[in-house]
Amino acid sequence: MTALDTSTLVAYLAGDSAPDTDAADTAIAHKAAVLPPVVLAELLSVPGLERSVRDTLLELPLLDVLDGYWARAGLLRARVRARGFKARLADSLIAQSCLDHHVGLITRDRDFRHFAKHGGLTLSP
Repeated sequence: MTALDTSTLVAYLAGDSAPDTDAADTAIAHKAAVLPPVVLAELLSVPGLERSVRDTLLELPLLDVLDGYWARAGLLRARVRARGFKARLADSLIAQSCLDHHVGLITRDRDFRHFAKHGGLTLSP
């Protein structure tokens, strides 16, 4: 299983062809794609989202929120911020979801590299 980030899914849905969107396409085609709950919330909050896109997103499996998730996410964010790097709350929540389930994240958002270096997040491709 591989988690998909909002940045990659927005590009994928727009028809972009890049390593991350190709990886997303492969993961979706092989039913190996999962969504962190925050990603689903971000995408469903887009005004004017087409019904077919919404339905497709709702078909993708979600990563469960595990006991202690909120505390781990806060501590992860603090660890990255203590090293002087940007760590948005939504990104911290996405990274922690992936870490909790031992899945990599397909993203084009370079901010996640700090979660990889200082938190153990696996990034793809």
